[in-house]
Amino acid sequence: MEILLTGRAAVITGASKGLGFAMAQEFARSGANVAMLARRADVLEAARAEVANGARGKVIGIQADVSRAEDCARAFAAAEAAFGQVDILVNNAGTSRAVPFETITDAMWQEDLDLKLFAAIRLCRLALPGMKSRRWGRVINVLNIGAKAPRANGAPTAVSRAAGMALTKILANEGAPHNVLVNAMLVGQIVSDQWVRRHASAGSNEPFETFAAKLGEKIPLGRLGKAEEFAAMACLLCSERGGFTTGTAINMDGGASPVV
Repeated sequence: MEILLTGRAAVITGASKGLGFAMAQEFARSGANVAMLARRADVLEAARAEVANGARGKVIGIQADVSRAEDCARAFAAAEAAFGQVDILVNNAGTSRAVPFETITDAMWQEDLDLKLFAAIRLCRLALPGMKSRRWGRVINVLNIGAKAPRANGAPTAVSRAAGMALTKILANEGAPHNVLVNAMLVGQIVSDQWVRRHASAGSNEPFETFAAKLGEKIPLGRLGKAEEFAAMACLLCSERGGFTTGTAINMDGGASPVV
């Protein structure tokens, strides 16, 4: 089954690496025009060039720190200027921070909420009016499985991600009468740049493949996920083939979450 996004325009945050990069690549190959947002201009340009190679649509890079309201507004305006409209918004920017509750300062809470929750709120507020008026739109909020099943020492990420799941349901209910579909994808353990960094910081002499294989043993499917598998699901949800799916929070975790 070929999934096509021909003629659609997508904005993807946190798009220079990992899952964001994989989604940008998948969307571009499926025919969408893609605006890739990220903070580091040099890394972003290298990623944009790689995605553009083989893309069926136009691919642009927009340097932005989406934890800042002014950057959200500027980046969204640039995407609209380049493509004429924005049909698809993927709120993917964010890192995983999980520490004991007593150690989390007000500044750490604010930083986490600005990046993972308020960025999505601000970009959705910019995107939804146009989507509703054209009676077509797709929003994906990338969260993690801690949003449904938070664990000890899981804050602040689990809290901001749980709020993102509530936001997803609210916007799905408001968007449905206008054919604007809003879903969440909850990340489990998927091979990405974040895991490569964790392996490097651990100072282990074992190859990354061995490190990843050991992590995968704890997952029911027996392995870590692949970024391209995540991207394929995102592409499906944003296509006409996914036209009856909204208000869902899909676990992309190989069966690891205790909550469906």
